[in-house]
Parts: sequence; C-alpha cells; structure tokens
Amino acid sequence: MRKILAVGAAAGVLVALAGFGPAYAGDGGHGHGHGSGDNGPAELTVFHGIPGVTVDVYVDGALTLDDFTPGSFSDTLSLDPGTYSVAITAADAADASNPVIGPVDLALESGDNYTAVAHLTESGMPTATLFTNNPDSVGKGNGRLTVRHVAAAPSVDVLANGAAAITDLTNPDEVELTLPTGTISAAVAATGTTDPLLGPADVSIAKRTNTIVYAYGSLADGTLALAVQTVKLDKKSHRH
Repeated sequence: MRKILAVGAAAGVLVALAGFGPAYAGDGGHGHGHGSGDNGPAELTVFHGIPGVTVDVYVDGALTLDDFTPGSFSDTLSLDPGTYSVAITAADAADASNPVIGPVDLALESGDNYTAVAHLTESGMPTATLFTNNPDSVGKGNGRLTVRHVAAAPSVDVLANGAAAITDLTNPDEVELTLPTGTISAAVAATGTTDPLLGPADVSIAKRTNTIVYAYGSLADGTLALAVQTVKLDKKSHRH
C-alpha cells in the first residue's frame, strides 16, 4: 500500500536518505502494497527531501526529530501498529501547535516497513508520500532495486550501464526491478534522452536487500540529488 498525502504549504539518485509532511491532506493513493504479514511493530523511516528548509517533526504531539535537515534520513522508528498524527514545524518551534505542514494521520500496519518522504511535486509544491517497502524475496543471487521519483522534475528514464532500464517514471511513482547482485552505473535522464540530469553513480545491488533510490530536489532550482536507502528482504516471500 502506498498513500499519497498532498500538501498545499509553504535527485545523487542513488545515495542514502528519508522524510514527510503535508499541509492539506489529500489522502489518496495509487500503487501497490507489500507486507510480510508478520505480527509485531511497524517500522518507519523518514526522509527529508525538500531542499533549503530545516524542520522539527512531531509524532502525536511529541518532538521526534529535532532540526531535521534536507537530505537526511531518520533512524528507523519501531512503532505499534495504528494511526499516528504527524506535524512538521519550523525548526525549534515551541510545540506542534503551529505546523508548517500537517498534522496528517499516517496509518501503519503490523509488520510492515515504511518510508515517509517529504518532497516536492513535479510543479514544485511541498508534499508527502508514504511508501511501503517491499520485503519479498527475489531469489538466490539477486537483489531488488526500487526507484522513486520524488523531485520537482518531469518524467524521467533511469539508465543502467548506459541503457534505459526504467522509462517514463513520473512523480511520485516508483518502479521495482529484480537484478543480479553486483554494481551498476546508474543515471537519470529526461524521458527519451540519454543526457544525465543526475549521475552516473555506482549503485550496489546486494543479496537479500531492497536498494531504494530517490530522485529528489528541484530541476529548475538546480537542487536535484540522488539518495539511497537499503531494507533487508525476507528469506521467503509471504504475500503481495
């Protein structure tokens, strides 16, 4: 399951980061869902992908991330399943009563692993997307590459070793690939072209790992950057 949380407030594609926070809650969704189906806590990582703004993040009214800078990943939070109210404020705000973004409710399910990403829409408006990270096994000798377009930029192609591996990827969509373990040279280009907007950068595809790449920032402002998160895969598939 992936939920898109639209916001009305004021992409190195392959390096490590995560964040969130909407100002009007256009809670919607497209995409697909994965989950281990296991009982236990939900896991949430936050990526801050909006350039130029340092923020504080409150969960259920408690300060959870202090002075959270653009391009940063939080530690992975282990949370009981349920719905959490998240608000993003200016850095060093006294409390969550005057958020810049939110509050928004995030529904987390038992055993699932999530990344909440604060980013820009294609047109450059702040928004947030909650992604569910696919833990399913991809077989011996393989790893998973997930590419997420969360940048203020038009549709892109993702080039692997110079050839288009993913085409016409738009914000805030994602594509998953199963690849042999090893290192690929990855770059991001405008759809139908091969002139990189980002990269090329070496990306490691590791066994039993979901390597998640984020293209974030703004093409118009010259702040495109690449970010990579890794999540361990289950040894066996559970459900899709």
